[in-house]
Parts: sequence; C-alpha cells; structure tokens
Amino acid sequence: MRKIKKGDDVIIISGKDKGKRGSVSKVLPESMIVVDGINVVKRHTKPNPQAGIAGGIVQKEMPINQCKVGLFNPVTNKPDRVGIRNLEDGTKVRFFKSNGEVIDG
Repeated sequence: MRKIKKGDDVIIISGKDKGKRGSVSKVLPESMIVVDGINVVKRHTKPNPQAGIAGGIVQKEMPINQCKVGLFNPVTNKPDRVGIRNLEDGTKVRFFKSNGEVIDG
C-alpha cells in the first residue's frame, strides 16, 4: 500500500517550492510523484505541424520525490507523516502519525 496516492493534498517540505500546497496528479515508480502547480519548468519545443504541436516555450510539471512532500493534515493544517495500520477485519488503512486519525480514501 502506498503512503501517498493520486488525489491527495500534499505540502512541499523542502526544495524551491517549499511551503506550497497542491494535489497529486500522478504517482510514478521509484517513489516519484507529479503535483499540480509544483516543480514547474519551461521547455523549449520545436513546432511539429503533422502532430499539431505549436512551437515555443511550454510550462510543464516535472516529478518530485515523495520524501520532499508531506500529506496535508486538515486537523492541524500542517504536513504530516503517514503510517499504515491493519484493522481487525484484515484491511489496511493509512493514518496520520501525529494524531492517529485514519485517512479517508
């Protein structure tokens, strides 16, 4: 079970976007994630008329390592660490380490 999933609200805890908050749009292998509006870079693209791609400078979101983000805890309004717990019925759930509250979804 992954500690950070698609659709989670996260806060960046280190790097150039420290303190910013966004939603996870994609989870990649090797513990990389893509967050909306975070780690945006400019790419210079050549035009390709056959594919309908216009040339110019395009802004693109690049992956960021999961260790640089913390899951947003709505109770404390701060980033928090995540743990995984087994319930009595055998299902696994994620929970916040600070207050032990179970994460929805």
